[in-house]
Amino acid sequence: MSTRIRLDVTRMMADAVGKEFGASTEEIEKSWPRVEAILQGLEARRKNGELPFYDLPDDMDTVERIEEYAAKARSKFKNVVILGIGGSALGPIALQESLKPLLWNSRPDDLRDAPRLFVPDNPDPEYVGAVLDLCDPKETLFNVVTKSGTTAETISQFTAVLSILKEQVGEEWRNHLVFTTDPAKGSLRQIARTEGINTFSIPTAIGGRFSVLTAVGLLPAALLGIDIRALLAGAAEQRELVFNRSFDENPSAAFALLQYLAQTKRNQNIHVMMPYSNALYRVADWFRQLWAESLGKKSNIHGETVHTGPTPIAALGSTDQHSQVQLFVEGPYDKTFTLLLPQQYRRSIKAGKHFPDMDGIDYLAGEDIGTLLKAEGEATQRALTAAHRPNMAFTFESITPEVVGGLMYLFEAATLVGGGLYEVNPLDQPGVEAGKVATYALMGRQGYEDVRADIERERERPTRIIPNRRD
Repeated sequence: MSTRIRLDVTRMMADAVGKEFGASTEEIEKSWPRVEAILQGLEARRKNGELPFYDLPDDMDTVERIEEYAAKARSKFKNVVILGIGGSALGPIALQESLKPLLWNSRPDDLRDAPRLFVPDNPDPEYVGAVLDLCDPKETLFNVVTKSGTTAETISQFTAVLSILKEQVGEEWRNHLVFTTDPAKGSLRQIARTEGINTFSIPTAIGGRFSVLTAVGLLPAALLGIDIRALLAGAAEQRELVFNRSFDENPSAAFALLQYLAQTKRNQNIHVMMPYSNALYRVADWFRQLWAESLGKKSNIHGETVHTGPTPIAALGSTDQHSQVQLFVEGPYDKTFTLLLPQQYRRSIKAGKHFPDMDGIDYLAGEDIGTLLKAEGEATQRALTAAHRPNMAFTFESITPEVVGGLMYLFEAATLVGGGLYEVNPLDQPGVEAGKVATYALMGRQGYEDVRADIERERERPTRIIPNRRD
């Protein structure tokens, strides 16, 4: 078994937090045959080519093409702006935050070895405008990311940027664009063919929230100078484990089963992911979409209405020890906790000795503040356990491309197992699609006139508004 990433489930168990709150060994043994059947089915689907995400670590052709393009672009552009939302944005943000120095975009040029990366992943005009204010179009590469080529938020940003490029860059505007989209169809693919714009593909059978190890995440990572081969090597290492039929040798399936049992047997509906590292906070943010959008479903695979799914929350240690942990330790018994605990940090900063007569200050003298953060992670585990709050921890030596790639692959594999346990399709998102259709109708897109008419009729209904006025 790999030792790069370890999963400690000790504090998820009944003998640690009490049988009312934690899983028993007997419960796991009773449930595990069902997990084995799910793994067998997933493995068969993988062999049939239905789940290509499992084999992304082998796609060296894409890696070579990305590396070749990124090497040229890094020397040409000072800024990279990703125009995308959801899985098209959260993965690249997580890779930047975890694998480049924090506050990357604020560093002066001599402290950066690659372009700045901006991801305005919301069509808020103030947000998008603030990014454009910082990026001279002549020095900026815009990576437009949408598989369908019609995502309203992304296309609105793209067409706005295109106007700016044509006005300020002129005939060279095409060289300031790169598309990441469907390999054969869609509006962006059509524009790329017509205009000769560089394009990378998102494999057809891979959805946005599972796309971080495709060109969606690998291209921005390579543009930042991140070792994408190491990222995929970490994923490949986890692939050796994700179909293992032993609970103690399959961390992704063990993770999925324990979270499933916590919710369905003990009403622990909220799943808090809490990294003790600022660099990994955006990985927890990325995980929120993966877990929520994949498992939160109205209907199961049998067509029954179930309204099921866990609610993931991202927290940050130790910041949230001073905000949310009060609720976590003493509030409702409706949560589980997953801590991400690096054993070493990539920088060392030591506390000084300035007040030898003050015991409340001097005890920290000479200590690395990373040692303090590690101690706080252990302290939170102990506090949660003492309060009968089930918690688990992923530990690893330090934050490297191999570890980040491995964690992301592990969580994606766990999500598919979770889909089997909840008996839902983890690869669709009908609730999201309903919102998209309503947006298209509201914005006057052709073909959605009936939906627009329904919306207009609804607007005619009486409303109940509480005014905020002063008498």
